[in-house]
Amino acid sequence: MIDRLHYISQQPEKGTHLTAIRTALEAGIKWVQLRVKNQPKAEILPYALDAVALCDDYGAKLIVNDHPEIALESGACGLHLGLEDMQIKTARKIVGENMIIGGTANTFEHVIQRVAEQADYIGLGPFRFTATKQKLSPILGLEGYTEIIKQIKHANIQIPVIAIGGIQLDDINAIIQTGLYGVAVSGAITHAIDPATMVLEMYAQINNAFLKEA
Repeated sequence: MIDRLHYISQQPEKGTHLTAIRTALEAGIKWVQLRVKNQPKAEILPYALDAVALCDDYGAKLIVNDHPEIALESGACGLHLGLEDMQIKTARKIVGENMIIGGTANTFEHVIQRVAEQADYIGLGPFRFTATKQKLSPILGLEGYTEIIKQIKHANIQIPVIAIGGIQLDDINAIIQTGLYGVAVSGAITHAIDPATMVLEMYAQINNAFLKEA
């Protein structure tokens, strides 16, 4: 089951990615993506091993960004690949059939590509500008999400689609109303004054939006 709220790690002002991940887990997050950029694999692997252990302690799933070998060696539950990363079919040969693999998309054509590659879920974005992404694809906003979801439904595509990119608490209800499955956040939790309350309110926003749809 793909969770409807994903936390993407980032290094806080004080501490490391692991500091941020521990805070998110203590706050109630159940789906964590370890996203460490511009560091060699030899330095990312220890992060992944420790992050898997942390997630296991909290009954959460860890997804490793970019690196299939690290996802496999660390015992992570999944792997997430960007549009410029290794192809999913190639990564699948490395990690095996049982590992969750998610893929980034920015257009409906990308969605079709990810479905053809047999991704388990899609990260669709960015919703708005985000400083965590160096090579930012065109911003989608609510209008972009609405149009792509309309095309997905018309094509009868069944895959969890997660909104990503600069998402804050107040955005969630409107995003879910477009028909998206869930949201991925980073700074909204990393920089929250009260992360536990923030996570509770995010899940409440998601659940309430689905109740409105029903």
